[in-house]
Amino acid sequence: MNKVFSVSLLLSLVLLLPGYTVVKTKPTAVRKADVIIYGGTSAAVTAAVQVKKMGKSVIIVSPDTHLGGLSSGGLGFTDTGNKEVIGGLSREFYQRLYQHYQDPDNWKWQKKEEYGNKGQGTPAIDGNERTMWIFEPHAAEKVFEDFIKEYEITVYRDEWLDRSKTGVTKKAGIVSSFRTLKGNVYAGKMFIDVTYEGDLMAASGVNYHVGREANSVYGEKWNGVQTEVFQHGHYFKANVSPYKIAGDPKSGLLPEVSPNPPGEKGSGDKKIQAYCFRMCLSNNPENRVPFPKPDGYDPARYELLARVFATGWRETFDKFDPIPNRKTDTNNHGPFSTDYIGKNYDYPEATYQRRKQIIKEHELYQKGLMYFLANDPRVPDDVQSKMKQWGLAKDEFTENGNWPRQLYIREARRMLGEFVMTEEDVLGRNTVPDPVGMGSYSLDAHNAQRYVKKDGFVQNEGDIGVHPDKPYSIAYGAIVPKESECKNVLVPVCVSSSHIAFGSIRMEPVFMILGQSAATAAVLAIENNVSVQKLPYAKLQEVLLKDKQRLTL
Repeated sequence: MNKVFSVSLLLSLVLLLPGYTVVKTKPTAVRKADVIIYGGTSAAVTAAVQVKKMGKSVIIVSPDTHLGGLSSGGLGFTDTGNKEVIGGLSREFYQRLYQHYQDPDNWKWQKKEEYGNKGQGTPAIDGNERTMWIFEPHAAEKVFEDFIKEYEITVYRDEWLDRSKTGVTKKAGIVSSFRTLKGNVYAGKMFIDVTYEGDLMAASGVNYHVGREANSVYGEKWNGVQTEVFQHGHYFKANVSPYKIAGDPKSGLLPEVSPNPPGEKGSGDKKIQAYCFRMCLSNNPENRVPFPKPDGYDPARYELLARVFATGWRETFDKFDPIPNRKTDTNNHGPFSTDYIGKNYDYPEATYQRRKQIIKEHELYQKGLMYFLANDPRVPDDVQSKMKQWGLAKDEFTENGNWPRQLYIREARRMLGEFVMTEEDVLGRNTVPDPVGMGSYSLDAHNAQRYVKKDGFVQNEGDIGVHPDKPYSIAYGAIVPKESECKNVLVPVCVSSSHIAFGSIRMEPVFMILGQSAATAAVLAIENNVSVQKLPYAKLQEVLLKDKQRLTL
């Protein structure tokens, strides 16, 4: 049996295992570069650009066909925090968006002066800094693709890491290559995992955590179970019965309510904050697609929301945040909204097949929710009449039925690296070692469960929003594994942090910042012939500052 045929046969057998999609295998191609980046997120692009700027070869291996992750996937109302700490290529991304919106031709559905200038704690359009913080999905994707073209970056798309035990080749703590499900091998000197899930990190033998740590683990206050803590409006403000027949436990629970107790306050669990899609909606009749009725639609699953409306709640449109051209970045808001609470616990470790199923379940839930709001007679007339003015934006996600391509993976795996960022660090109370970027957003965790209280009414749990007093630095040790585990992999997205610290770090501008810093470290480690852990920080700091990264206040 020749070598090529035996490899193809082996891969064919691998792909028939549960969780893998059967694909046509080809003779293995071995593709080499100094730095291999796995993932298609915003951090992938900034990392790749930085490698090229520093004179090394790079390949992006992307499971996604579209680059940018959430930044081009619907999250256009940027979680900026203090924009002054956003530097380097991350800031350049927003500066390029500013230039995009200086062109009158890019205001198709609305005049620029009609748009307004609302952002998250900052003007959407900052003329002094020449930055645009609020944008349409297709505009963001164009900026990312422009980076790829200008820097002549090689990208292989629809390439999924083989997550089996033989998918990553590693010896003496050094990864030499990994294989994808198509049978291609990517070999490099350094590797950067920029996925939201941390798949390459995990496959490389790096330790990580999933779920919420108990407060006792790191001496925190806001981690773990947080019953009866309400820091946003995402909870039941009035008593609502969770039972099919209101007030009758024997009738059984309504859909989307857990039968399990929430756990002791401050204790750890394996639950993770809820996911949703960040929808791009339009109220322009010429650019609006009515909310579709999804397959298997069952109006009964939204009875809990009908009861919320019956209490007088009227906050449906509070997170229809405006982006250019009469569109929105629509996010979760309220006790029963687009967050599909409690239905993602197995996502981080799930097979590709199971993840695809989870993503579809989220899509059907959220499409059903929007159809319910626009059509069900239980929805109050004042809400429904306004909802009928909205629909999916016809000119966004055109190849995907105008539905966002990227589920908002707010949290999955988190590395246990050389340094663990904790609550005290992101609240700015500690001076972290060897900073490689900054964050400033609130400790923002969405609900992790919906349960029945002892008094027989329903409530949500897990929603936290604690604001730091000042911006904070992120340690280099938070993006590198322990040297005993892996010497040449960097992880700028699934960073080493506690659950609640990650609630602040997990913002798209920060991912781009850390992607650039990880790439800088990778190149310098190659040039100095050292592990990423042994790289002298002074050399890294010098280049980061030269490239206008913001490291400290």
